[in-house]
Amino acid sequence: MNFSWILAAFIGMPIIELYLLFRLHELVGWRDTIAVVILTGLIGAALARVQGMQVLRSIQSDLAEGRMPAPHILDGVMILVAGAFLVTPGLITDAVGFLLLVPPVRAAIRIWLRSRLEAAIARGSTNVRIWGNWR
Repeated sequence: MNFSWILAAFIGMPIIELYLLFRLHELVGWRDTIAVVILTGLIGAALARVQGMQVLRSIQSDLAEGRMPAPHILDGVMILVAGAFLVTPGLITDAVGFLLLVPPVRAAIRIWLRSRLEAAIARGSTNVRIWGNWR
């Protein structure tokens, strides 16, 4: 991934998030805006914790039965990312975080990542191109 893309995301996302929070403030007021930020953080963290524990039990079960827990490990990583997004103030990060807590969404991402990995293996490449070509 190009460094300028990462830099733009780290500068642009907070600006967009702030804009959306100010717009929400105009619609519902500061008290409700702050309540939304706090509640989504608390609810999201609780959901991520519950789902994370479920995934941990699934990983332990797979290992006890001699199966590779790769799908559950990916789920765990996505739940961890979801938790980080949900405790970050902002409406877009909350939406992405809650989406990552939906099992069918995680399954779709796993399928997409697997296809990218299989394509890299078929090319004989050690670079997995997730977002297009490396520069």
